[in-house]
Amino acid sequence: MESLPITIQVLSLLGAISFMVFIARLIVKGKLREEYSFIWIACTIVLIIFSVWRTGLTQISLLLGVYYPPSLIFLLGLFAVIGFLVHLSVVISKLQQSIKDLTHEVAFLKKEMAEKKRHDGLVLSEDTEQTPAH
Repeated sequence: MESLPITIQVLSLLGAISFMVFIARLIVKGKLREEYSFIWIACTIVLIIFSVWRTGLTQISLLLGVYYPPSLIFLLGLFAVIGFLVHLSVVISKLQQSIKDLTHEVAFLKKEMAEKKRHDGLVLSEDTEQTPAH
């Protein structure tokens, strides 16, 4: 099998480095948490390695029995995306439960405040009723 042409190698290397800089800027600006950036940085490092190591993808695909090396990248990318989606689903489920618990707590606190205001209002109304009698 032939290795990748040099122009594709340079373009993929520039794209991977640009993506790494983009992820770093998102982290610095606080728009992306560090825990979510690890998978993107790991994927970018893999892309940089395969961009520099021209025959590496071919050798690994032959070792794994994959006939067409780019299909190995798509397969690994598909697994990474599915894994990341499952992780995000777990995170969203936890957040949804937290929102539900917080909503219940706010509702109970509002109910307690309303009861306290009503109780204080009754006490005040008793005081106000007693005040005119004096």
